[in-house]
Amino acid sequence: MRLGSIASGSSGNCIYVGSDKTHILIDTGISKKRIEEGLHGYELGGDDLAGILITHEHSDHICGLGVLTRKYHIPIYGTKETLLGIRQTSSLGELDKSLFVEIEPEEGFQIGDLQIHPFSIYHDAFNPVAYRISHGNKSVAVATDMGKFDERIVQNLSGLDSILVEANHDLHMLQVGPYPYQLKRRIAGDLGHLSNEASGALLNRILHPGLQHILLGHLSKENNFPELAYETVRVEINMADTPYQAKDFDLRIAGRDMPSEIITI
Repeated sequence: MRLGSIASGSSGNCIYVGSDKTHILIDTGISKKRIEEGLHGYELGGDDLAGILITHEHSDHICGLGVLTRKYHIPIYGTKETLLGIRQTSSLGELDKSLFVEIEPEEGFQIGDLQIHPFSIYHDAFNPVAYRISHGNKSVAVATDMGKFDERIVQNLSGLDSILVEANHDLHMLQVGPYPYQLKRRIAGDLGHLSNEASGALLNRILHPGLQHILLGHLSKENNFPELAYETVRVEINMADTPYQAKDFDLRIAGRDMPSEIITI
């Protein structure tokens, strides 16, 4: 099983997950050209994709969807409300409605030899979800755009082999930064994004010896730095009342503009 971040950040998100036989994307919030270049780096092409899982309808998660699916005719998976939001996004152009596949949170489904489990998250979108993907006894998850987490989310993220998890902002940078007050409230609110500290707190709930790789993703360009996100999460793990230290895990930053190396589990 493989996991790779083609792009992850407030300006665009596209994550690859696959097995030897089945290849999917989670979100298409960057241009078709960048998606194709990212796939090429993983020795794949658009024709290899069996599906696109959409977390929610915000532009940094769907802006490349129209051009990509018109070229490759890839099935598009999302909640009923997310797919409605996509249909209402005129900037995507004409979409083939026959490609739309409605899913329900907490109801698993299969694409090829991948088992997909969507689960609800807290974000100001139309019924957004995160995804846990399994192949055999291996599993990964992509969990971003969450204003908070609860026991249900912790349970859905337990027992993973790898995870891409949000570390969106540094709270102090957000507070003193140039954003309008209402936008700051939205980002820091229960339907916004996880801070670096909150990301570390979530990880401390799901760390276990089998968790091999941690990618910190969806970093804000204006309210975070990769080094700051990494160091804050590292300290959160090291200072927590758990038997683990950050050095016990492969902790990395998912780049905003540069694809990550492929992670093989």
